[in-house]
Amino acid sequence: EIPCQKHLEVTRDCFLFMCYSGLRWSDAFYLTTGDVKEDHIEFTTRKTADSLRVEFNDTTSAILKKYTGSDIPEFKALPVPVNQRMNMYLKTICRMARINDPVHITNYLGNERIDAVYEKWELIGTHAARRTFVTQCLSLGIPPDVVMKWTGHSDYQSMKPYIDVVDAVKAREMQKLNTLKLKVG
Repeated sequence: EIPCQKHLEVTRDCFLFMCYSGLRWSDAFYLTTGDVKEDHIEFTTRKTADSLRVEFNDTTSAILKKYTGSDIPEFKALPVPVNQRMNMYLKTICRMARINDPVHITNYLGNERIDAVYEKWELIGTHAARRTFVTQCLSLGIPPDVVMKWTGHSDYQSMKPYIDVVDAVKAREMQKLNTLKLKVG
């Protein structure tokens, strides 16, 4: 629960909308009431100019309904903050939620290796919503070609980083079968 801070509540809702629809920040920011249909949204992506149709689920419907008729410009579907501000608010929300597991990052400047440790909340950004959408869909068994229709990914190769994450989840989940005590032989 976010204590009485409307801008953080709005940020959380918009981020969740993106997590459940697969929209990039830019597409959520520019989503208009004209893009909202009875059971889906239809829009042209800002980044690639692809025309996409994304069906609603309970979460996306509820969030859109919450902001229908609210104090935002009448042409906007959601009160999505500008990207820098939304990223800052997301960090605040995640810090409040104590999402602070250490994350080790290694970068190279020429031949020099630079290791740094951050708390997870420091690294959150709006693109995490899209990654969350794709990896959750794939881990739920939704075929990659269906996910690609929602996200506008043009080929399997562009989905590969997400699929690799899901493969790690599959390997971990397979180990659950070890809890079944079946006698062999």
